[in-house]
Amino acid sequence: MKDWWKKVVGGENGDYPPKQQRQKIIWLAGAIILGVALILIGNSHRPGQSAPETAVARGEEKPAFRSAMAQEEEVLAARLKKMLSQVEGAGKVDVTVRLASSKRDKYAINTTTGRKTTEEKDQAGGARLITENTGNEQLVVLRDGQKETPVVEEEQAARIAGVLVVAEGAKNPVIKAHLFKAVQVALGAEPQKILVLPAEGGE
Repeated sequence: MKDWWKKVVGGENGDYPPKQQRQKIIWLAGAIILGVALILIGNSHRPGQSAPETAVARGEEKPAFRSAMAQEEEVLAARLKKMLSQVEGAGKVDVTVRLASSKRDKYAINTTTGRKTTEEKDQAGGARLITENTGNEQLVVLRDGQKETPVVEEEQAARIAGVLVVAEGAKNPVIKAHLFKAVQVALGAEPQKILVLPAEGGE
């Protein structure tokens, strides 16, 4: 082994210059590292072994994030659909609701204000008044044991951007008018934001 090493790095008589010996050692080390890397890569892709499946490869979809407004739209649409389906002659009904803004609660707040006035005098005998306004706001809560619940002062309903109703019975002008009016009253929506259309195959 020793004789082989001398032949590799120093020629037959070990008479290579030091610079050339270092270059040969570097090349030899690089070749060894490359060989080890190729062996490892080959072992990681042996025949009969498949790569780990990902969620996409298995056809699984990641659950889509739904905002609070999107969830509120779905709840309103489901409630409206259930109500409109009970209208005589409406038949099968589908509803889509779009919101401009979601429902908001305005909480009660205790506000305290104060004013502090001080007088300062300078060495020349002059005087000036300094007025400082102070204020503090605190959320009003109801305590039930360890539980605290903020007091709602005002509920602001969601603002409707648009409502679409597709009903089998909407081909009948009377039923269509009833559905239109029901949506307007139930959601407090403006007339121009409501669209009622007959479903395909409806009477």
